[in-house]
Amino acid sequence: MSKLIQGNPWVWVVVLDPGENEQFLGQYDQEKEVSYIPTFLEKEEALQSLEHLAREQEHKYEVQAIQYEDLARNAAENGFMLFILNSKGEILETIKP
Repeated sequence: MSKLIQGNPWVWVVVLDPGENEQFLGQYDQEKEVSYIPTFLEKEEALQSLEHLAREQEHKYEVQAIQYEDLARNAAENGFMLFILNSKGEILETIKP
């Protein structure tokens, strides 16, 4: 269980191509050899961190809120971990849902 996230609060993620074939923006940590979904506790942190995330120019990106349990379930089903990040892209917590 998460030390930073208690219960089922809303968290913030980056969504790739919102409204179309939208999906969460995933990242790959080469050092740890894991795929993860960058997750933020505050919307402003997610918006500020966009410059630190690997993205492709031909896609649209949007910061959206999602309930933690829904995100964790989706991440687990698709083989992703959750990294709780701050606005600088620094890892505050690593969660294996």
